[in-house]
Amino acid sequence: MCGIAGFYSPKASYSEVDLKKMTDAISHRGPDADGYFMDDVVGLGHRRLSIIDLSDRANQPMISANDRYVIVYNGEVYNFSEISAKLQKDAGKSAFPKFKTSSDTEVLLESFSVRGVEFVNELNGMFAIAIYDKIEKSLYLFRDRMGIKPLYYYYDGENFAFASELKAITQLNNEYRLNHQALVSYLHVGYIPAPDSIYHNVKKLNSGTWMKISSEGIESRRYWNLRNKISDDVIKNKQQAMIRLSDLLISSVQYQLKSDVPFGVFLSGGIDSSLVTAQAVLLSSVKVNTFSIGFEENSHNESEYAEAVAKHLGTDHHEFMVSYNDAINLIESIITTYDEPFADSSAIPTMLVSKLARQYVKVTLSGEGGDELFMGYGAYKWANRLNNPFLHLAKQPISQVLNQMPSRFQRIAKMLEYNSESHIYGHIFSQEQYMFTEKELNNLFTSQFKQQLDEYRIPSDISRLPGLQFPRFNPGSTSGRLLNKMELQAMFDLEYYLQDDLLTKVDRASMRYSLETRVPYLDHRLVEFALNVSPDLKIKGGISKYILKQVLYQYIPEKIFDRPKQGFAIPLNKWLLTSLRYLLDEFLAQSVIEKYNIVKYSEVESMIKRFETGSGYIYNRLWLLIVLHMWLERNHVSID
Repeated sequence: MCGIAGFYSPKASYSEVDLKKMTDAISHRGPDADGYFMDDVVGLGHRRLSIIDLSDRANQPMISANDRYVIVYNGEVYNFSEISAKLQKDAGKSAFPKFKTSSDTEVLLESFSVRGVEFVNELNGMFAIAIYDKIEKSLYLFRDRMGIKPLYYYYDGENFAFASELKAITQLNNEYRLNHQALVSYLHVGYIPAPDSIYHNVKKLNSGTWMKISSEGIESRRYWNLRNKISDDVIKNKQQAMIRLSDLLISSVQYQLKSDVPFGVFLSGGIDSSLVTAQAVLLSSVKVNTFSIGFEENSHNESEYAEAVAKHLGTDHHEFMVSYNDAINLIESIITTYDEPFADSSAIPTMLVSKLARQYVKVTLSGEGGDELFMGYGAYKWANRLNNPFLHLAKQPISQVLNQMPSRFQRIAKMLEYNSESHIYGHIFSQEQYMFTEKELNNLFTSQFKQQLDEYRIPSDISRLPGLQFPRFNPGSTSGRLLNKMELQAMFDLEYYLQDDLLTKVDRASMRYSLETRVPYLDHRLVEFALNVSPDLKIKGGISKYILKQVLYQYIPEKIFDRPKQGFAIPLNKWLLTSLRYLLDEFLAQSVIEKYNIVKYSEVESMIKRFETGSGYIYNRLWLLIVLHMWLERNHVSID
């Protein structure tokens, strides 16, 4: 695990000083070593977190045996030993250069040297890779299939720059224009979906994509896509599905336990992390470290369940109890850690558990992906409910009635306020997370901001904004069978929420403390399997993640999990009324709101009053606005 940065500039617009500034900005991603490569066109920088082959020989940038290619790389490729063996077998041991290291980096480099861009199809892992061809003067970028590892890039038509984090790119002396559409997306879903970033001229490389940069311009291609992995052959047999799921997850965990440094597991006490922990214990030759955090507020505290799982499995368990003081100390870190508006408040406990784990280990496993692959969220049941033709036709009058009732019913009313079927997946997600509906955004934005949207050729009718519709999410474009509404909602979450919220959250939070976090559920073999498991095995008899739970109960008694699902979150609604009340006063003050003139202060003031007088469900809408204006204030960004 590392941090990478670099540029491609035929007119040498950037210098070695620029390259060092970029890599220094992400030094937390790799405190063990740094390295640089420069020629008249390209600069490549690397910060190393040593995990496999700890010797200096494995440092980067690394140059191929034929002296033609240079690599910098962030991530881990778990099947590098098999790739190495195949390379040597195909070439003949006498013809293939002897490896100088036992690192995955060298295997990737030599595999590219032999196979070119097609080498990426053989990789099992999480990665963001940059490889430079010194002869052709071409730069290649690759991002893993699920977007586990981040990769940002800047392009102005002539100069190109890339990095693991946005803060490295903004070290360059360029102009970065605010992306108004990204702000709309952010307020609707709480994060900025790829390929957008908060700046117009900085993008995120899409998952499963490679890109070539040369004097002829930019070429990019998708080498892997979720949609193409949907088959007409649906797995409906429970026993068959359980055996295959268990085998694939064991294989993934076994791969991801490969490390030359101590490892552990994030254990929340929920289904996903408990199953990963159980299989890690089964496969590990040493006692497994587990890490969890708890909250002083009982309503958000799952630590006793994590402790029960740890006790049953016999792990070396470590726990940290979180108070609001711990949260206050990290509020500002959301801005510096995530670089753009990011409203997932569970970033705070994720940073805290990462800090705890780094005291003991350098690598952790985490349970991200289980909910999206096996339908663990309430959103999937809502997708099914809203598929009712009567509810669709009568949603407006029903919504009007519910809006006159207590806040619990007002939440349901908001769920019914979607404009069309094409918007419904983003809308369901938005309302499950207590964020702004399209109707609310139309009322919230100032006329000046809507005019600016028009100037950027973005329709001022907010309901038609690409950032809200997610037009790239086309329910009909799959290679196999037609998906039902629950499957489409899960596909939306896999393509957007998982990549641009959950994986972003874990990557930045863990790498802030130089901790590598791996995600066994996102082994592409397991993802491809899960996409083709019948929905009836994912939600059965009202039980979500049914098939995953059946596998789990082979390791841990079912009674330990006999409780409602609880998210990994801080009690933000309570804290905003008490210890974090100052955030409302500081960042939603009239002077701040009117300084940027994105949203109407009258609407914000009304929301605060409603929140303080019982409409607790709107706390996340206020949090979205707090984080946005905190980001604008701390980054001194002009809204023009």
